[in-house]
Amino acid sequence: MLKRILVIVAFVGAFCAFAVLARSPLERVYRHFSANSPAVPKTAYTTLRRPSGAPSMQLVVRPFVLHSSLVERSLREVLIVPKGDGKGRPLLVLLHGRGSSPGQFLSRQWLDGLAALGAKAPDVLLVNGGDHSYYHDRADGRWGSYLIQEAIPAGLARSGADPGRIAIGGISMGGAGALDLAVHYPGRFCAAGGHSAALWLRSGDTASGAYDDAADFEHNDVIGLARKQKKPTTLIWLDNSNSDPFLSADSELAAVLQRAGRQVSVHVWPGAHSSSYWNHHAGQYLRFYADALADC
Repeated sequence: MLKRILVIVAFVGAFCAFAVLARSPLERVYRHFSANSPAVPKTAYTTLRRPSGAPSMQLVVRPFVLHSSLVERSLREVLIVPKGDGKGRPLLVLLHGRGSSPGQFLSRQWLDGLAALGAKAPDVLLVNGGDHSYYHDRADGRWGSYLIQEAIPAGLARSGADPGRIAIGGISMGGAGALDLAVHYPGRFCAAGGHSAALWLRSGDTASGAYDDAADFEHNDVIGLARKQKKPTTLIWLDNSNSDPFLSADSELAAVLQRAGRQVSVHVWPGAHSSSYWNHHAGQYLRFYADALADC
């Protein structure tokens, strides 16, 4: 009898542990796999979101490993598609911030915002940029080339998304990377967004590790490059909190773009350079990308 009771207790405990895991935020689940698993599981992880006033939508979150020859390492990426079929949808590429991971975008606010788009929801590729690559080619790896030549093609192949309709955006380091890639690959993206983009006015002001040296900064100086670039068709979004350390540089970029007649949407809202600020505005970011991709 005692043995039977112990078996029942063990079964109930295991069931409860599974239930807790199932209710856990997907960001926590993804971080668990990144830290503790030698390989990303093949099973898709799904979440059902029902934003107020919007039809329910089931999203499938598929982590996968990309073996990159350009940065000479294996990187865990994440693809999000509507359950059923993501073929023919546009693709939104999102780049995480420094010291973070693709799991930065697996919060409730980002997933709810994506589900709220309904039929306009794009497939989403969350690209791994390492700790502080800033998504440009540099001494420790060709991070910009990896994104263009390996990560995006991998996302397109796995999702069946439309290669002619791609938008790119990111948070902090990722925002700087998204804008840098948009400048270096004019016409490649329908839209590019910098959410508190980590930009600097001068090489001497940059954070340690952001660039290899002054020459690396000059080659990837988004503001300087924007001054020289002819007017492309890429829509640009820039936003910062009113206490953001990058507000001054991002405002200068906005002014440069506006003087050149570029299509740029600029926003300054209350808040800090923090996840709570970006999560709060996730729905607005996603609507911008969805509208730009629909009109591309």
